[in-house]
Amino acid sequence: MAGIYIHIPFCRHKCSYCDFASFPDKIDYAEAYMACLYKELKMRGDELKDYVFDTVYFGGGTPSYIPPKLILGAMNQIKKCFTLSENPEITLELNPGTIGQAKVDTYKQAGINRFSIGLQTAIDEQLEDLGRIHNARDYVYATSLLKGENFSTDVMLGLKNQTKEDVRKTIELAVKCGSKHISMYALTVEDGTPIYTDYLNGELPDSDEVAELYDYGYALLKDYGYERYEVSNFAKDGFESKHNLNYWKRGEYIGVGLSASSFMRGKRFTNTFNLDEYMKCIISGFYPAVTSEDVKGWDAKFEYVMLALRTKYGVCMSEYKQAFGTTLAEDFPVALKKTVKYLQLDGDNLRIKDEYLYTQNSILIYFMEEPHENG
Repeated sequence: MAGIYIHIPFCRHKCSYCDFASFPDKIDYAEAYMACLYKELKMRGDELKDYVFDTVYFGGGTPSYIPPKLILGAMNQIKKCFTLSENPEITLELNPGTIGQAKVDTYKQAGINRFSIGLQTAIDEQLEDLGRIHNARDYVYATSLLKGENFSTDVMLGLKNQTKEDVRKTIELAVKCGSKHISMYALTVEDGTPIYTDYLNGELPDSDEVAELYDYGYALLKDYGYERYEVSNFAKDGFESKHNLNYWKRGEYIGVGLSASSFMRGKRFTNTFNLDEYMKCIISGFYPAVTSEDVKGWDAKFEYVMLALRTKYGVCMSEYKQAFGTTLAEDFPVALKKTVKYLQLDGDNLRIKDEYLYTQNSILIYFMEEPHENG
């Protein structure tokens, strides 16, 4: 399985927590940028003729902010330059404050068959505090346009003054509006973002409070029939994100556009975060990669385990041996001994027990510390 990620770095307003490569003041660059992105797609496609891609994901930024014809153009170029599987999953992220019927019609024409909507919270005061450009009513309108479509909803935990009741209202709104998939994740505060001041002032919930909100949301989602298949992702049966599952299974993917990351043929590489540099490189016929590394040996094994243990499936023992020629017990004897009470074996799969999945980072640290002199 392989995926294509497309980065659209434009947005109407940068949220207070956003640390991604996105620009609220450069929409005039959109057509020129997308022309470069089309060219990069051609360059990448020429080198990947032997691949069949199962997923396409438009992320950002706010892909739904730019003219929809540019998304249509990108999909036309993808179909021209890459081989897609028979029924590929094609996802587009959208902000509820940037959507209308004409855009939805163009997206459907382009072949978009899955949408990821950034609700974050159903509490308008919290949305305003985050710098979001929409309110809860905008979300309801956006979902009405997508009636019958497959869409996911983002829910954020750890907001200022957020209560369990706020989480309940947010989840229930997403459920009522027909979301087949819900991503519920904790706010990550990065130094240099506006919300970092709130963090320094102690105005955000601490990790224990966020864990309580998560446990509450998890139980609620379970009651509504959403199964947790990854620590932050819940879905109705059959509506898991294939694109993200490919990441967690350490599958291959090509990233196109500013700051986009890739993992192909055992190598990880990332495009430049500088918009001008990106466009100059592509126009000159050069790849704009700024970092590149081969992931092999013990690093590849740890990465495989780290990603797999984030999911409900865990590590498939036979697949691990097939991939690396050794067993998990041979490679991580110390870590397995130290974490035995947190893990369970289901047939051929070793996974973290449900009650410990949210704290998986504290479990994975033992695998990171595993001696690997021969790795």
